[in-house]
Amino acid sequence: MIVLTDTIAPHLTRPTPLRLHPASFGLWRVLDARGRIIGHLERVGDDTLERWRARRLNPLRREFQNLGDFWSPDDALECIRYA
Repeated sequence: MIVLTDTIAPHLTRPTPLRLHPASFGLWRVLDARGRIIGHLERVGDDTLERWRARRLNPLRREFQNLGDFWSPDDALECIRYA
């Protein structure tokens, strides 16, 4: 089976201590400075109306919490970082 991944990370305009690692097509794992997974960043929509969905990992419940959709990947990452 071949799994397609979008390996080109979104273009970020602001510095962040978070790192992105491709997980699936249009989906990146968000890693903190220690390399721990803290969330997901997902590209949603089409080429004409691109949005970014932020999900934060809740380790106590062992699930991802949807934080919302954003117009830029920078805003979505900041939401993941401070949630």
